[in-house]
Amino acid sequence: MLNQINLERIDLNLLVVFEAVLAECHVGRAAERLNLTASAVSHGLGRLRKLFNDPLFIRTPKGVVPTARAIELNPGITDILARVRSVVASADPFDPASSARRFTIGAPDGVSAVFLPPLLAELRQRAPGLNIAIKQLLPAHGETLPERAWRNAFSDLEERAMDIAVIPYDQVPARFQLQTLYVEDFVIAMRARHPSAVAMTLDNYCEWQHLVVSLGGDPHGFVDQVLAEQGKARRIALTVPNFMLALALVAETDLIAAVPRQFAQMHAARFEIRIVEVPLPLRSFPLNAVVPKAALMDQGIAWLFETLGRALAVANEDASMSRPPSGVD
Repeated sequence: MLNQINLERIDLNLLVVFEAVLAECHVGRAAERLNLTASAVSHGLGRLRKLFNDPLFIRTPKGVVPTARAIELNPGITDILARVRSVVASADPFDPASSARRFTIGAPDGVSAVFLPPLLAELRQRAPGLNIAIKQLLPAHGETLPERAWRNAFSDLEERAMDIAVIPYDQVPARFQLQTLYVEDFVIAMRARHPSAVAMTLDNYCEWQHLVVSLGGDPHGFVDQVLAEQGKARRIALTVPNFMLALALVAETDLIAAVPRQFAQMHAARFEIRIVEVPLPLRSFPLNAVVPKAALMDQGIAWLFETLGRALAVANEDASMSRPPSGVD
């Protein structure tokens, strides 16, 4: 957006003016918000217009409206200001009780749906002003090796595009810190009145039409690799980009889908989903929170990393205590 020469000339406050005017759609109210005069805000807008070679805001009887270029610039400017505020906030001692920082956690949606409820409950008690953004992660398209499938997560962590990643991979490079949050495996999800038998066999599993979660639309998943080893195949009738949409569609059709067990158990009642064991030897895998060791020098990230682990440990302990003994429905 801005080249190096322009960066040397820029006053960061101009972006703050842009943010305030866009939020208020009024120069006077933006000035009040920034504790500036209306003429100072107008002067700032004039400099922004020269910088971006666009009017940015068009005057109307009721205030101003953004141009298409201003709307296009908004996500980038918002991201820049959020990062600057995060860096400045990290320079002060971190106090979770009073902090208003925003942290980004990357995870597949079937994973974030599991760790978010206990994490948010913990934040309500200990850090009510903290803000969390979730970045959707799925394996790189077409990659079957885990170290390559999740390589983008590691690069995003090092580029600070996110603060913590939660991924099903534990062979992390030495420059990263890892903690296991929980162990997951897959089950079959189908609508409650699905016409299949309760005790599903491998043959009738292959006969049904399947839904697969794939961000890039690739219909071939890890289940298909296991099926191929047994000389079997299935029909992938539909791919969707996330697990929550998968459950919503399974609830309304005769499609079946392999989904994470804990995710399915949390949302089965809401979607009226039946959970059936997969008639295949699918492995279980750990879900690990990963963070660059260098980032742990930031007290806020270190606190959130530790809090995430503690929240899941408490949730897992509570779930274990409430789970009926073996042999009891």
